[in-house]
Amino acid sequence: MDHNHKNRKVVFSVTNCICYDQRVLKMASAVSSLGFEITIIGRKRGECCETDSIPFKTRRFRMLFKHGFFFYKFYNIRLFFYLLSHRFDLLVANDLDTLLPNYLVSRLKNIPVIYDSHEYFTGVPELNKRPFVKMIWKIIEKAVFPELKHVVTVSDPIAGLYETEYGIRPVVIRNLSPLSENIIPMERDELGVREDHLLLILQGGGINVDRGAEDLIEAVKKTENVSLIIAGAGDVLPVLKDMVMGYGISDRVKFYPLMPWEKLMRITKSADVGLSLDKDTNLNYRYSLPNKLFDYLSAGIPVITGSLPEIIKIVESYACGITLPAITTEEISKAIIKFRDDRELQVKLKRNSKIASETLNWTNESEKVISLYRKILGGHVN
Repeated sequence: MDHNHKNRKVVFSVTNCICYDQRVLKMASAVSSLGFEITIIGRKRGECCETDSIPFKTRRFRMLFKHGFFFYKFYNIRLFFYLLSHRFDLLVANDLDTLLPNYLVSRLKNIPVIYDSHEYFTGVPELNKRPFVKMIWKIIEKAVFPELKHVVTVSDPIAGLYETEYGIRPVVIRNLSPLSENIIPMERDELGVREDHLLLILQGGGINVDRGAEDLIEAVKKTENVSLIIAGAGDVLPVLKDMVMGYGISDRVKFYPLMPWEKLMRITKSADVGLSLDKDTNLNYRYSLPNKLFDYLSAGIPVITGSLPEIIKIVESYACGITLPAITTEEISKAIIKFRDDRELQVKLKRNSKIASETLNWTNESEKVISLYRKILGGHVN
């Protein structure tokens, strides 16, 4: 820790309830190692984070509106006045939905701001069906982005899109996972899963439309001696639960809510195969490098993925999984059967996943974070 940085304050803003935002927590932890005092601002929602301790100062706004235009409008207003009335040395806006208040306060108080774009925000499929909302976000992005000095994003192609559009190339900091060798997997009986089944896992905080989950349920239904864990949250979960009930496969498909990373990894490490099935229906998915891919590698399990360019690069470079030519029930089922019936393949790809995680891990990637924050706020780490 560099004691010169004592009392220098960095604030991260998000619109979620903080405790399951792995990227923000990892970033905050890396910046904290430099000796800065961290505050994370988020929302208060239901029981989220009630029992999960976060090792940083937090401020959570309780909002009257839970989502939609009025939520974002009033959240941004509250965030603006909070940032304006408290002393910080550096502002970090996570995603476009917190950028405007951070940028305005950075100009008013003459302090630096970092914009960390976790995805190609205006390319998410949820906005494609809402052109007016998409237009509003695009207006904000176009007004602010060209004025920014420090921008971060999650993959090279997303950085390329922003560079083409605004002439600014973001620093790429990928969502790599911490190493997990000290985490003990859960037993199959604790999970209520049969020992003799191939156990699949699909995890994520955004199990939404076009992410292949419905096709996966269909594939599990028609494939014997296979069980599935779905861990996380998202728009299509109610649909998935109805499908599981309707097909009578509740004994083979288990649902778990969002949970802290260490707890999630106990479940992930008990699985045989991890799935990442985003469809190439929008720029955001096409160029994404999802957290879950790196969680699977950290857990030492092989992957079944779609053919998105950034994911293929990793899976083929490390020979750590099977890539599907298309996200369909038939292709998913074929890949599952291949794993189920070829023990030797499982062992080989597990070994390769473990090897991949020795390079692709947060310990290595966080060096970029430390370098960026040093550059912006000066000083060095002992």
